[in-house]
Amino acid sequence: MSFLSTGADAYGSFMGRYAGPLAVLFADHAGVGGRQRALDVGCGPGALTEVLVSRLGARAVCAVEPSPTFAAAARQRAGVAVSQAVAEHLPFTDGMFDVVAAQLVVHFMTDPAAGLREMRRVSRPGGTVAACVWDYGGGRGPASTLWRAAGELDGSAPDESDLPGVREGDLVTLFGEAGLGDLRTVTMTVTVRYPSFEHWWQPLTLGVGPAGTYVASLDSDRHAALRGHCQTLLPAGPVEIRATAWTVSGRA
Repeated sequence: MSFLSTGADAYGSFMGRYAGPLAVLFADHAGVGGRQRALDVGCGPGALTEVLVSRLGARAVCAVEPSPTFAAAARQRAGVAVSQAVAEHLPFTDGMFDVVAAQLVVHFMTDPAAGLREMRRVSRPGGTVAACVWDYGGGRGPASTLWRAAGELDGSAPDESDLPGVREGDLVTLFGEAGLGDLRTVTMTVTVRYPSFEHWWQPLTLGVGPAGTYVASLDSDRHAALRGHCQTLLPAGPVEIRATAWTVSGRA
């Protein structure tokens, strides 16, 4: 799934609400602090990058991001060097970082095991490699209500449950394939509150990620039907969404 045509503001309206609080929990799990040097892989508009900088300082943090729009937003937000690159080809020498982290990225990598191997390569021996992905396999992602409604209206509708790492145990398997050991697994849950159904629905119409792409693909009748069915599954307001991410860290 490419985010190259997605604007940073649109991403922030949808996924940014979740990525910010998740980044704090994720940095805690990865043990970020002290005099470490850290790399944020697939940083997007910089939610995790900002947290890393708050703990380590801008001079100790680097980031990579394939989207030029997101990379520019992350540079402005966190004040760090952001290289335009993909996880599978990181532009760093071996063993440069104490912590290499990928938040909500592995399931969108072209080759997740290769991306994690690259993350291991640029981590120092004994350094931490960490990743988290939403539990779409278990129906606990930010857009799971949308996917439930879509599936009930159309059994052939796509969802995100077949992406790499989104099912229980998948991320552990990928870490093993990448040669990472001493694995620690947890789930992390964040809660996002919307004042009304309309506030929940509107970000889904901005074309962000698989959910936004799906909504944008619908004709007016199917769009209206999906919106109406989502309304039957959620209260008029306020709407509270709990989203849970599988999280794994290991040692290089």
